[in-house]
Amino acid sequence: MCGICGMLNIDGASTPDVEVLRRMNASLTHRGPDSSGELVDGPLAMAMRRLSIIDIAGGDQPLAGEDGAVQVIQNGEIYNYRELGEELRRRGHEFRTRSDTEVIAHLYEEHGLGFAERLRGMFAVAVWDARRRRLVLARDRYGIKPLYYRERDGTLSFASELKALLCQPGFSREIDLGALEAYLAMNFVPTPLTIFREARKLPPGHLLVSEEGATRVEEYSRPGPAPAAEVRAEGTRELAEELRARLRDSVRAHLVADVPVGVLLSGGVDSGTLAALASEESAEPVKTFTIGFADADWSEAEPASQVARQFGTDHHELIVEPDAVELLPRIVEVFDEPFADNSALPTYLVSQLASEHVKVVLSGEGGDELFGGYYSYLGDLWAPRLGPAATALRSLVERLPSGSSSTRLDDRLKRFVRGAHLPQPERHVSWSQVFAPEARERLLVEREADGFDPLAAHRLRWQRSEGAEELSRAQDLDFGVYMVDDILAKIDRTSMACSLESRVPLLDPVIVDFAFSLPASQKLRLLSKKRLLRKAVAPLLPKEIVGGRKRGFLLPVAAWFRGELLPFAREVLSPERIRAQGLLDPAAVTAAVDLHVSGREDLSRNIWGLICLSLWHERYLG
Repeated sequence: MCGICGMLNIDGASTPDVEVLRRMNASLTHRGPDSSGELVDGPLAMAMRRLSIIDIAGGDQPLAGEDGAVQVIQNGEIYNYRELGEELRRRGHEFRTRSDTEVIAHLYEEHGLGFAERLRGMFAVAVWDARRRRLVLARDRYGIKPLYYRERDGTLSFASELKALLCQPGFSREIDLGALEAYLAMNFVPTPLTIFREARKLPPGHLLVSEEGATRVEEYSRPGPAPAAEVRAEGTRELAEELRARLRDSVRAHLVADVPVGVLLSGGVDSGTLAALASEESAEPVKTFTIGFADADWSEAEPASQVARQFGTDHHELIVEPDAVELLPRIVEVFDEPFADNSALPTYLVSQLASEHVKVVLSGEGGDELFGGYYSYLGDLWAPRLGPAATALRSLVERLPSGSSSTRLDDRLKRFVRGAHLPQPERHVSWSQVFAPEARERLLVEREADGFDPLAAHRLRWQRSEGAEELSRAQDLDFGVYMVDDILAKIDRTSMACSLESRVPLLDPVIVDFAFSLPASQKLRLLSKKRLLRKAVAPLLPKEIVGGRKRGFLLPVAAWFRGELLPFAREVLSPERIRAQGLLDPAAVTAAVDLHVSGREDLSRNIWGLICLSLWHERYLG
């Protein structure tokens, strides 16, 4: 695991500024505090920071192939590197290290641009082919590891985090107005956009290739749901047994490391499954970590402790009262661009806790998208049947108080009656949308021209799953957009800010391919979510965990913004500050805060997003 960065003068006429490269690399030290490396070769300069996990003594990068003509730096882990290495040795390749990164170099020598298709893992890779004067960037098929790039004035630059690109002289901080509106819609900036016009994110499952004076982006993998006519027809028992075996296989692969591996334990079925299977595979007690809160309605501590006791883990628990006023500026610094999933705060705290004991943790991201864990899927299931009734009851439901409990039932009901009549994919997006189109229009001082669609990424994803069951298409929508730019961005940035590698065993081809082959009825039925996953792990976990409601590191922000955090919100979102920043209309911002405080509407996600945007503006543009 590491941070990578580099620059290529596309015309090949000169060498990039090495001092700029070193500043970029220094900005990524938190991603790899153990060592660093760099390569300067004609028009190419690239560097990395390393968190040593596999082949601690011999795995420093860059690493080369047979004769040094192919050089590789990597952020991530390749879980099938041993099998690939054996295959490559049989074909005559000679290895100097036990590193998974060296395997990539030989794999590129053998398969050229087809190398990425063979990798089982999470990765952002840069390959320099000196003979062809070709630079290849590759991002893993699920978007677990990030990769940003910028092309300006004949130079292509790339980095694991946006902050490294910001180190470059002349980087324009002009805001991408389309990205800003997309952020207001979803509380994150969707790929390929970034908040700055000059930078972009490489999409999951894509290569960026620069050679012969030209740069192109091409897709090498697009996981997605099977057509409705091709889903699997086996019975639930057989599928559950297969899934349990696949889960065990993935966890075993993700435990490969030359350092201890722990588990982030949230008290739900996903992380509980990882703790159970990791305990089976480990000769020593697995270290587990959870964050708890004094308010029992929001705390994960007790169910997490129950799992830890059952498997005899070396459990570490921290009960906290999060100081959002102190921590939010730090979270803004971690993400570089506006990002407003409030669970980033407890995720950062649990990563801090884990980093005091281990370098690597397993985390349960991906289970909800793959196996149907979100309430929005139940909304999609019932909307065609209840749409007319929902419309008729809307005026009654709208009068309910909002944000009054940890179940958020009131808010979910309101979202359901507002969106049940819409066609797909607008209906599914409406369940999670933060500011609706009319609210964004009131908020924005200036908007992107030419009819920019802030939900373009969602619509494109939806179109490409045509032929699959509608519920499976909704899951795929979240898998390709929300999971990539919210869920995975959150766990990557918060853990790496603490020099901690997070691995996600549920996002492994043996799991993902299986999940996408299932009929929707194996995932959801009536009011039951994650049906097959719960059936598969029932022999492993306490029945209270298997049958429990969805859990995660959540915060009672609705109550906070009507109580102890309200003065902070008023200060950060004051008309004077908002007017000076010049992005939003101060009256519309104040109206949103007032409406939330009145109790008529739960706008806590909206206010959190506005606060993060304001703090980000002060940090990066102030």
